[in-house]
Amino acid sequence: MGKYDCLFEPLQVGSIQLKNRIVLEPMGIHSHRLVNADGSFTEDGIAYYETIAKGGTGLIITSAMPVNSAFDLSKGSKAAMDLAGEEFIENTKKLTERLHRYGAKIFMQLSAGAGRVQPRFIADGEPVAPSDGLPNFWNPSITHRALTREEIERYIRCFGEAARKAKEGGVDGVEIHAVHEGYLLDQFILAFCNKRTDEYGGSLEGRFLFAKKIVEAIKESCGKDYPVSIRYSVRSMMKGFNSGALPGEVFTEVGRDLNEGIAAAKLLEACGYDMLNADNGTYDSWWYAHPPVYMPEGCNLAESVEIKKHVHIPVVCAGRMENPELALKAIQEKQIDGIGLARQLLADPEWPNKLMKEQEEEIRPCIACHAGCLNRIFKGQDLCCALNPAVAREKEYAITPAETKKHIVVVGGGIGGMEAARVCALRGHQVDLYEKSGKLGGMFIPASAMSFKESDKRLIAWYEHQMEKLGVNLHMNTAVDSKMLKELNADEVFVATGSSARTLQLPGFESDRVLTAVDALMNPEKVQGDLVIIGGGLTGIEIAYEYARKGSRVTVLEAMDKYLNVDLAAANRNFLLAAVDLYHIDVQVNAKVSAYANGSVTYTNPDGEHSVKADTVIVSIGYNSENSLAKELGGEHVHVIGDADHVSNLMGAIWQAYEAAVKL
Repeated sequence: MGKYDCLFEPLQVGSIQLKNRIVLEPMGIHSHRLVNADGSFTEDGIAYYETIAKGGTGLIITSAMPVNSAFDLSKGSKAAMDLAGEEFIENTKKLTERLHRYGAKIFMQLSAGAGRVQPRFIADGEPVAPSDGLPNFWNPSITHRALTREEIERYIRCFGEAARKAKEGGVDGVEIHAVHEGYLLDQFILAFCNKRTDEYGGSLEGRFLFAKKIVEAIKESCGKDYPVSIRYSVRSMMKGFNSGALPGEVFTEVGRDLNEGIAAAKLLEACGYDMLNADNGTYDSWWYAHPPVYMPEGCNLAESVEIKKHVHIPVVCAGRMENPELALKAIQEKQIDGIGLARQLLADPEWPNKLMKEQEEEIRPCIACHAGCLNRIFKGQDLCCALNPAVAREKEYAITPAETKKHIVVVGGGIGGMEAARVCALRGHQVDLYEKSGKLGGMFIPASAMSFKESDKRLIAWYEHQMEKLGVNLHMNTAVDSKMLKELNADEVFVATGSSARTLQLPGFESDRVLTAVDALMNPEKVQGDLVIIGGGLTGIEIAYEYARKGSRVTVLEAMDKYLNVDLAAANRNFLLAAVDLYHIDVQVNAKVSAYANGSVTYTNPDGEHSVKADTVIVSIGYNSENSLAKELGGEHVHVIGDADHVSNLMGAIWQAYEAAVKL
């Protein structure tokens, strides 16, 4: 018996049997490179899903496909199921045939649309919702009109026809998007959003009528044994429009509470749905459906466990379920029936196969950053992964054996340097990595020091393991200069010397109570009492959140007119904004710091001069590239990567290293 055998037991969903309990949750891949004009998948799109099927996932649920071209289409798109013809069906057969080779089943997710959460910046058409006057999530000044009864009936017919086309394309079942995340169907079910007085409003049964008629139409079109899953949020975690609750917060639920969530689950089963694909949240509390690193692992598990007690159909739980021990316990104890993974299968599509072989140390962990996935999707870019640049470009970015084996020297053992070393070693090159300190990880070591960044720590451990496994020659506590490099006689050199924290040269800032962000993160014993953090970027706000949760009084002074003015996914940003409010973090913008004296920081803003008590001052104003070695070298065989080239984020360092190394 293997440790993780229970994850690989079959699961019955309606009339079909999945080979295991692992489900790829749907993620948008609707870019022009991955999806044809009719919404079917291109060769690149098929290869993306095929890689995950090959990695051992039992059920793959595709990204959402609109069923009704009258609403919610992306600008210029004709990709809706009511417009799909024979070419769509034939293209879909190519997808299903490829996935079935690996024993995977495939469900196509069919969408009723977004309603009040429709991103107006990427869509045409009227803003519609269950009721008149609902504010748009992205731009509350836009209000939505109510769908007519006739429009609802058209939607229902479109679902039945869309499922028939999917079935003709060899798709094993469909999933309805969604009584989940505050999308249009969810808005119909939430009394807070649905003020209708016809049969589609009022009681819970009335608010569920739309979802009930959808599954009935599909069963009539495709047969009663054709599986239909529903994407379902148990609780809304919603305090109001554009206002969500954080974990542990005491609040009044205006959306779906747990009691109604249980009643809703029973209704969905009674309607004829064959599986509940569960999580929590709405766009207003987006951090449950798309949990960033600040959310706890298994953040939706307790609610999914509760509804399983009340239904007989399978319950899958999504939301940071990637920790193998967490997944194992949930299935082993029959708390739920399936594990829903999304970003983890981007970071490492081989997650299932590696667990089957009990190779946990080989799994590249998702760090819940959203940088390469959600953030890119909402910019209209290809889905990818900050840690795995080959996602959705598997053939173009494949790691292949090098035609000529070379001697590679990497200077710097941060994440960028280790990624370059890893890819070069996989290609068959001889790699020597030189690190001036005694630890691998570089600036990611302090970045991973906060209590909520356990997955970051696991990433460093994964890289350390890869260095050992791949035979990279490590030279620790070894500084390298240009003279030494010449003596090493390398064919190619990667300069990955990273960056250093910026400081402020102001009166009083020579005090030992003034720390850089790096110093504070590496030496938490130095952080005491009331804190003033200078700099309201991502690191500054994360540190503020870390210490405010522990009860510290925290003030953040930001020189610009906006804090968190960085490229950040909405789920991450909105969580931190909510945390600033919940933990009473005092953020002052347009604040110009002038001195630290007598235990206080002096600053000016448009209202005049102020002082704030500070037992500890943390300077978090960014980083400077450590590029002196790079400037000395130069030449076509020298590759400057990561912060040594320009200060960026983890995704920038990894992608730059990968793209250079995969070509050598």
